[in-house]
Amino acid sequence: MTDLFDHRQVRRAFSRAAHGYDSAAALQREVGARLLEQLDYLDDPAHGRPPPQVVLDLGCGPGHASVAMQQRWPKAQVLALDLAPGMLAETRRHARGTGLARLNPFAYVPAPVCADARALPLRDASVDVLHSNLCLQWVEDLPAVFAGFRRVLKPGGLLLVSTFGPATLFELREAFAAADEAPHVSLFPAIGQFGDALLAAGFKDPVLDRDEFRLGHPDLADLMRELRTIGATNALATRRRSLTGRARFARAAQAYEAMREGTGMPLAGQLPATWEVIYAHAWGPPPGAPIRVGGVDEVHVPPSSIRVRKR
Repeated sequence: MTDLFDHRQVRRAFSRAAHGYDSAAALQREVGARLLEQLDYLDDPAHGRPPPQVVLDLGCGPGHASVAMQQRWPKAQVLALDLAPGMLAETRRHARGTGLARLNPFAYVPAPVCADARALPLRDASVDVLHSNLCLQWVEDLPAVFAGFRRVLKPGGLLLVSTFGPATLFELREAFAAADEAPHVSLFPAIGQFGDALLAAGFKDPVLDRDEFRLGHPDLADLMRELRTIGATNALATRRRSLTGRARFARAAQAYEAMREGTGMPLAGQLPATWEVIYAHAWGPPPGAPIRVGGVDEVHVPPSSIRVRKR
């Protein structure tokens, strides 16, 4: 399978953006806050669930969710995993700034792990909660990644993720399509594809939801600056490797200008930018539950569980 994304470019872009990320990531923080609200279920005494022992924050970025979950479950081991070393440096800085270790030198703090979501360096059935906020849009093979999530998640463990849907930045995509044949905006999976991938991996009781955010910008240059600041640059493997020329940018800006909202509209006088967000939570299946591969359910039985009759 040919990679859709250049993952070295993803790593470079987010490492470069790490220090200034928070200044432009208001949407990411809002989505993260909505995702974290769903963790209240685990702490409800009515369900009688023990606090998680191991929590994985996958694609942790500057580590706000990692720190929040460490504060929620002080005795848990929180693993802050990201592909970009720069983001992990910000996670360390943020953890120090919150005073987790300063208030108690023996307190747990999030442990940074530099790794790829497509190859998790964790033991089977070792994670109680796997949380991932706006990371999976950079992964092209969702079924394979979800199979990896299932491998490391304990039976009955919680998977809680968000990602961008296909309507994200459709205005920007259309504007550049009018100016240039080369792709400039990634295409993200629809909510149906996302749910199918969860079911194929064998997760139990998946629940999906979506939000749509419409933000305004004074011009195309302002939107592009914001995307660079948060590291969301064009990482498609088929992207043009040279800089976008002035003429192409001017054509895209002209095409985008036709979408500027008029008086009486919610974003009056501004250029709209749509962000579609998909949320999903599901539960780790019991041991031996099948994984659907190519339309066939595969069941993996560990050799140690096979009884051998002695004659």
